[in-house]
Amino acid sequence: TTHMRVISIPVCRPFHGSHTMHHIFNKFMFVSTLLKSSRNRIPSKVPARAMSANLPSTMTGPPVSALVPPGVCQFTDSFQSVPLLEKFPVSPTSSVLRFGLPDDDKPLNLSTCACILAKADLPDREGNEECVVRPYTPISTNANTGYFDLLIKDYGENGRMSTYLTEELKVGERVDFKHIEFNVKIQAPFGKKKIGMLVGGTGITPMIQALHAILGDSSDTTQVSMLYGSRVASDILGDDLLAKWSAEHKRLQVINVLSDEPEDSDWKGARGFIDKELIEKYMPSPDDKDSIIFICGPPVMYKIFCGPRDEKKLSGLLAEMGYSEDQVYKF
Repeated sequence: TTHMRVISIPVCRPFHGSHTMHHIFNKFMFVSTLLKSSRNRIPSKVPARAMSANLPSTMTGPPVSALVPPGVCQFTDSFQSVPLLEKFPVSPTSSVLRFGLPDDDKPLNLSTCACILAKADLPDREGNEECVVRPYTPISTNANTGYFDLLIKDYGENGRMSTYLTEELKVGERVDFKHIEFNVKIQAPFGKKKIGMLVGGTGITPMIQALHAILGDSSDTTQVSMLYGSRVASDILGDDLLAKWSAEHKRLQVINVLSDEPEDSDWKGARGFIDKELIEKYMPSPDDKDSIIFICGPPVMYKIFCGPRDEKKLSGLLAEMGYSEDQVYKF
């Protein structure tokens, strides 16, 4: 039996040494951009105790490896409409949305790792309606028949689709989804001894998808370390799920890094930013060629660590540290 560890770092280091003013500014911009859109957003008035008591099975169950090859997803390259079946508030700023499928007798059949696209006609700031399309990675697996679950954070006025889905969409109303080849990423099993994960906010969802494939396979021996940046302790998405898995698995380290946690809170873990020192300490070394890095988060996170998401070329801090393009996967 394997076990997973969730680790908190009891110190917060100032910037020093090899950190230039350029890197300090970039880190400040990363946190500012990540946080300003969600600060003070309370999309649900459901009490915190009610949230924790009504979590869906995809936020409390064990990791499950249920892999299928690319090309068999129920959603094709044409948008199809499916209903919202249930909505589960899981934190003051996030919810799990459970949607039906075109064929409710089958699973979604999405390969790992891959995402789907959601579409809605929403008003812009001037009130003019326009088509908005956003990618989402389900946290459910192909072991779930007739539905799929999305973990979505409400980013307020800066996240029109997320606000629509978490606050405005009612059970029974329909949303258009499709799946295209571009949204198929590196496929499990990943075939590496070590995987490092750099995560910000809702970037946790493709990592949950990958962890199902890794931890849910008893023959898989991959060691995984995750640096997970969130705003405050109550806003760590998937925290309950990781806590449950931590009692059962030991192949994963999760290091939570909080950038906006109140100074007078009882949080004893890391405060501040994911930085070069934490990467050097917890991520696989760039010299280890049997390892890879997954990264997912807001656009500014890619800019700082690896370069734009839609560019294969590796730049940013990871390139400076010696990682190669074939070691870093941008989700």
